[in-house]
Amino acid sequence: MEPTGAGNGRRLVAAVRRLPRTVREDMWTGAADPLPRMGEPGWPVWRPVSWMVLVMFAVTIAVMNVNVSGEEGGAVTWHAVLLAAFQSAALVAAMSRPLPAWWASTVLMVVATLVSEPLISRDTLYPWTIPGIALQSLVLFLVASRVRPWTAVRTLTLTFLAGVACTGFATQSHNYDVDRAAPFFLVATVLGAALRGIRVARGQLVVQAELTAEERSRRTVAEERNRIARELHDVVAHHMTVISIQAQVAPHLVENPSGELRENLASIRENAVEALTELRRVLGVLRSEDALSEGVRHAPQPTLDRLEELVGTVRGAGIAVVTEWSGERRPLSPGVELSAFRIVQEALSNVMRHAPGAQVRVETGYHSSAVTVRVTNTAPDRPAAPSPGLGHGLLGMRERTAMLGGDFANGPTAEGGYEVVATLPLEDPV
Repeated sequence: MEPTGAGNGRRLVAAVRRLPRTVREDMWTGAADPLPRMGEPGWPVWRPVSWMVLVMFAVTIAVMNVNVSGEEGGAVTWHAVLLAAFQSAALVAAMSRPLPAWWASTVLMVVATLVSEPLISRDTLYPWTIPGIALQSLVLFLVASRVRPWTAVRTLTLTFLAGVACTGFATQSHNYDVDRAAPFFLVATVLGAALRGIRVARGQLVVQAELTAEERSRRTVAEERNRIARELHDVVAHHMTVISIQAQVAPHLVENPSGELRENLASIRENAVEALTELRRVLGVLRSEDALSEGVRHAPQPTLDRLEELVGTVRGAGIAVVTEWSGERRPLSPGVELSAFRIVQEALSNVMRHAPGAQVRVETGYHSSAVTVRVTNTAPDRPAAPSPGLGHGLLGMRERTAMLGGDFANGPTAEGGYEVVATLPLEDPV
């Protein structure tokens, strides 16, 4: 086994060897890195300076640099104008390519300083003039707002070293301002790095919020499907129990039943009991995490016969509900009965939560091949209270309807209310 000290030493040596390549990749990249657009997710309150304003600022800096050169050297030379124009162009380029622009700005500053140094007086700020400090500070700010913090520290350090190097090559004494320019450069870099940190943090929060909402949606779908599965299980279990009992009683209803008949009925009962046992095992797994009481778990599933009872409860909560029945009322299959009742129940719950003071109409129509339930409410008479959490009423209605092969529609009405319509076929979907 390798000693811990030796392993740490190897990792340190590898990190040192990788350092030049890492610095080169960070500092010599020419990839475009434009500022985020205004209002982009993750971008903080600070808004990027428009191109027009930045160009005007760059032109102003160029004019000030030329004026300073003219004041010191007398007549303005062509190379002074050219260097001032290139420095201002580097500032504009920092909006889209911050690192190349910083390199250009720093190199141009060194060249301009070395060229003009013999001509400037000893009282003039050196190596940066006041316009030069403003320009370099803004470039450092734009760099730090887009690159990693360590890269921003490197650019700041190299900027200071460039200024110190210029003072070392001076041929005469000057009014050195490296120490006075340092606070401006440092503040610009810190502000840019802080701004980038805020932007990155907000971007991560946006991504995390999207992931959380997606996970919550998946969990909601799973919970709703589990609830539907439990209710359908109860319906199937009821029929399997009836089959088992009928198979057990049938031989006693026939005088002198044959052995073959007894054997077939016993086989039917045995299969029914076995299927019922498996269904109860599945139900136990699905209900193992429920917080419901035993009485609620094993209560009979509701049907449309209890719709008036449900409506009465809603009326007791202060909601005006009108019911309307059409077609010939008749018993439906347990799955259709349960789904129709639950859809009306969820629709009424949504009205109570989201449309306070609205009037509701519940229509149930029996047709030859389907049953239709329609719940319509008028516009609310006051704003609804904020609803905590993510509801899944509409999702549950849609799931139930799709499970039976029916059609589901929902949406606002022309009068400002809301409508839910579900058509459930009486025959099982193929």
